[in-house]
This record gives sequence, structure tokens and C-alpha cells, in this order.
Amino acid sequence: MHKYKVSILGASGYTGSELIRLLHQHPNTIINHITASKHANKEISEVFPHLNNSINLKLEQLAPSNIPEDTDVVFAALPHGASAEIINKIYKRDIKIIDLGADFRLNAKNYKDWYGDHPCTELLDNAVYGISELNKEQIATAKLVANPGCYPTSAILPLAPLLKSGVINEDNIIIDSKSGVTGAGRSPSLDTHFSEVNEGFKAYKVGEHRHCPEIEQQLSDYTGFDVNVTFTPHLIPIDRGILSTIYVNLKEKQTTSDLIKVYEDFYKNSHFIRIYPEGKYPNTSYVRGSNFCDIGVKSNPENKTAIIISAIDNLVKGASGQAIQNMNIMLDLPETTGINGLPLYP
Repeated sequence: MHKYKVSILGASGYTGSELIRLLHQHPNTIINHITASKHANKEISEVFPHLNNSINLKLEQLAPSNIPEDTDVVFAALPHGASAEIINKIYKRDIKIIDLGADFRLNAKNYKDWYGDHPCTELLDNAVYGISELNKEQIATAKLVANPGCYPTSAILPLAPLLKSGVINEDNIIIDSKSGVTGAGRSPSLDTHFSEVNEGFKAYKVGEHRHCPEIEQQLSDYTGFDVNVTFTPHLIPIDRGILSTIYVNLKEKQTTSDLIKVYEDFYKNSHFIRIYPEGKYPNTSYVRGSNFCDIGVKSNPENKTAIIISAIDNLVKGASGQAIQNMNIMLDLPETTGINGLPLYP
């Protein structure tokens, strides 16, 4: 069995840890290089004690020259700006690149509006947005994939089928999302301190979260018409998971079973999408540790409105799991390879 050699840039964060966990059990990969500037020259088990006696790798300083020549795939789990800078330096090499950051998710204009000047705009047109279930054909031939944000994954997957089929209006879409604290990353801050988060529940970055333009741009690109959303993220005191409750207006009267049929037809060949039967709805505890996106829906035909609820693990389907799903597609491996584990419960 062929083994692809994999490099993880930025391996000391939560997404890096999940990449290591999932790639370690992947039958077609060998992790041959990991980096972390802050923890360079440490064994990975010093940074993540849960990997003790399982992964014998030392973290190296982040530098293009440190990436081994025989590397087949690079995962960049770096802050915005840092990914683009290093990807620009290694792009001409014969490797597949998957960026888990924000540097290649937006077009040049949106990136400038929300992040500032892009370090290498010439690569933006070459990047494929890695929402695995929607862009599989483009991902299969891509050299550079922009892995979606966690909130956008939880919103795009439930909205795309209804928008594409023309049963809901493309404006007045309200996305109310709640995320566990790991969505804020591993670096300590006052906002994610235990006593600041525990027994609290708050909205943040109201009307100014950078995932809003990502959701709008990708849904607009996918459907071919302008999609407008109102998106509000919330922080809840759990480790991992995103629950998004989405409110939409129907163009015509549709029953709940009508909408479920749209989802089932659309995702009939998508292993990681689970559509709930009428009257049942997702829960973050049902997807924890897995690459599943669970979707439930409730229609109010008389008012021509519907409520959609989705749940994902923000570190797996919202980050590292989807990144590996994209890698599988890029390498022409079965899409579920290495990430087909069942959720952790309870």
C-alpha cells in the first residue's frame, strides 16, 4: 500500500492536534514533518501529553527549507497572513497544499476589505474552496485547496441544497450559530479563560465576523446569484461543536417532508451528511469527534418559512477532518479513508 508523506505546519494548535490524531490512523499517510515556532525543538508529546508513546516526532521551526523534499502533502494550520507567505514560497514544488487558515478562502476584494492586502494575490485564482460535498470535481484536480471555516461549513452545507433547488429566497437568511471554546484556538486569552466562559453564553463580533463574507461569497459562487445573510456567532461553554440554527423564507409552500426530500436527493451520495427524519434535530454531542454534518429541518408552510438546524464538530468536519477529506479527494483515495470513525458518545 502506498504511503503519502505529510507535513503539518502549525501542529501545536487544536487543529494541528486533530490532524495528527486522524492522520496517524490513516492507512495511506505517514507524518514526516511537523512545525510550531513557539514550541520548536520539543517532542510533540511535550505539547500534547495525550500523544505520549504514540507519536515520536519533534516539532521544527517553520521554514520552507525545512519541509522535506519527498513531502507529498502539506497542511498549513497557521494564522492568516502566515499561510499565504509560506505557500507562496513552496507552491512551485510538486506537492498538494491544503490551507486550514483564511488566506485563500476569499476573493481579492473581500480579502482586502476584511483582512487587508493579500500577500500573494496571484495564487488566489488557483485556490479551490474545499467544501468537500459541493466542489468535489474541482478539488480532485487542485494543487491548492482553501479549507473552509468552521462556521461557514455549518451554514453552507445546509443552505446550498435549498438555494440550488430554488425553494428558498436568497436574502433575509438568518444564521444563528453557537460554537465551543476550541473554535477560538489554543492560545490563552481573557475571553476564553475558564471563569470567563463557564456558565456564560454570549454573542461576539456581532455584524463583523470574518466568516460572514465567506458564507455569502461561497454560496453566491455556488448558486450563481447574490446570497445575503445575517450571521451572528455565539460562544458556549463546551469544548467542541457548532450548532447553527438557520431561518429562511420559502418561495412557495413546502412541507417538512418536501424539504427533507430535497436534502436526501441532494446528498444521496455524501457519506458524511446525515439528514434527520421529521421531528428529530441535531445535537453537538451526536457528532463529537466525527466528520459528520447532521442536518434537520422544520417547515411552517402557512407562513412560508423554515428552520434548519445543523451540527458539526468544529475541529473535525469544521477543520482537520474536512481537510483530510479534501486530501483524499486530491489523491484519488476513497473519500472516507482515515476519517470514518464513529462519534464519541456520551
